[in-house]
Amino acid sequence: MFEKVLVANRGAIARRIIRACNDLGVPCVALYSEADADAPYLAEAGEAIALAGNAAQDTYLNVPALCAALKACGADAVHPGYGFLAESAAFANAVAAAGAVFIGPRAELLRSLGDKVAARATLAERGFPVFPGSQPLADLDAARRTADALGFPLMLKPVSGGGGIGMRVVRDSDELDAGFDQSRALAERSCGDPAVYFERFVERPRHIEWQLLGDKHGQQVMLYERDCSVQRRHQKLIEESPAPGIARADLADLGERARAAMQGLGYDSVATLETLRSADGEWGFLELNPRIQVEHGVTEEVTGLDLVGWQIRVAAGDRAPAAPALHGHAVEVRIYAENPLTGLPDTGKLVTYRLPRMHGVRVETGYAEGQSVTPYYDALLAKLIGWGTTREQAIGRALIGLKGTAVR
Repeated sequence: MFEKVLVANRGAIARRIIRACNDLGVPCVALYSEADADAPYLAEAGEAIALAGNAAQDTYLNVPALCAALKACGADAVHPGYGFLAESAAFANAVAAAGAVFIGPRAELLRSLGDKVAARATLAERGFPVFPGSQPLADLDAARRTADALGFPLMLKPVSGGGGIGMRVVRDSDELDAGFDQSRALAERSCGDPAVYFERFVERPRHIEWQLLGDKHGQQVMLYERDCSVQRRHQKLIEESPAPGIARADLADLGERARAAMQGLGYDSVATLETLRSADGEWGFLELNPRIQVEHGVTEEVTGLDLVGWQIRVAAGDRAPAAPALHGHAVEVRIYAENPLTGLPDTGKLVTYRLPRMHGVRVETGYAEGQSVTPYYDALLAKLIGWGTTREQAIGRALIGLKGTAVR
């Protein structure tokens, strides 16, 4: 096991990693920007190191600053969490060059899977279903020719990046002409890569994802699915497991195909393989996230496994556990700091921030009352998970938990 883990993230996931380290008896070091100096998890870590500045590019995305902190604290492993540099092959290489272990997949896997077009091809080669799509589109003329060949409607998507940023539905040539340059510009601003490509647009799909865990001994475990179909702006709001209304045999079959594909890749960490399911039951690969997922707690509640703890353990060389049986049902809702009239992110001091402590309700947050929500980072305040022996009970507990939540 590692001697010390540097937590290269913030908010709820930083607190979650710190808790996993404490449960494993592994010392850990928290990082914080000036805006996060009052975060409650700093006291829960054994050490805390300040990063100068507030903006993400100056702090949590600043590879030289993070490597300097790694050297200063003497950690032998780095957990990147999700977002920020969690999928950065360059950061994984920098951590390795500093003599530490990147708690995640190998840099070459991060590089290949971070390219969505390449990831589609990789999964298709291993027999996983993939909806029709294109190669990266060089320019608008190439996009017009490709759209004519594929047929509308289409989804225009960045080759890199995630979180729904830069995605655009184009239903005809006029919408393509109007949105192509905007999508490229947004892709470049959000992830530094202007490349975009087409995928077939699926009307009103189910968004189903599979939780996977691999180790360095060639073992790959499939830990069931999550249904993430309730979204806005292509971003998830509610997630649950198991997926309702789909035959378990159908889900088990695709889950096994996902497991076999990841085992064929030699994947050795946690991952989430995301798919869409059309109204007529057709499945298609969406993307593969080579990191811990925001909604990982849903799977933890129905399996009893500590996914973050196991992510650390397999990075240290442990064998992955066998897949346990599904136990009950879990529903997660995300709580955001937003203007309720516009739905846009809001900022300010949390003068009231009371979260429930109830049986069957779990809350993950990186904030505390009195702390300020700033414009520098994502507006996610907390994740609330209701668990029950049935889906109805899980939903009921989540709703009761929300009623017991006060944010002002």
